[in-house]
Amino acid sequence: MADRVRKVNYCYLTVTGRAGHGARILGELKDAGADLLAFSGFPVKGGKAQLDLVAQDMALVRRVARKNGWRLSETKKAFLIQGSDEVGAIHRHIQKLTDQRINVTAAQAMAAGKGRYGMLLWVKPKDYARAAGVLKAK
Repeated sequence: MADRVRKVNYCYLTVTGRAGHGARILGELKDAGADLLAFSGFPVKGGKAQLDLVAQDMALVRRVARKNGWRLSETKKAFLIQGSDEVGAIHRHIQKLTDQRINVTAAQAMAAGKGRYGMLLWVKPKDYARAAGVLKAK
């Protein structure tokens, strides 16, 4: 099965790095019916955490944020790659970008079970359109 590479939008918010903040935010999004394609949370300086929200409907995420007083970043772009989990699955996409001298800003990948994997991949905004072409993103 061929990998599927999708252009996705995301935004992020910064919260204090205390237990429960992520669960509260995810709960509010769930209650509103927001379909998250991906979520990433990681520590940043000053005892804070950054939560990346990749969603089908960014307008809904923004409405929930406004209702709850969350300060979201502007909408940003990334790639969501899904496919068959096999040796070299991630490498082939990174190598395509490398061959075109496009630097990968960040990537997160994991096995999804049942022979599948998923990866979020970020490049600099100036390289996004070219990377989309190289990756044949839809």
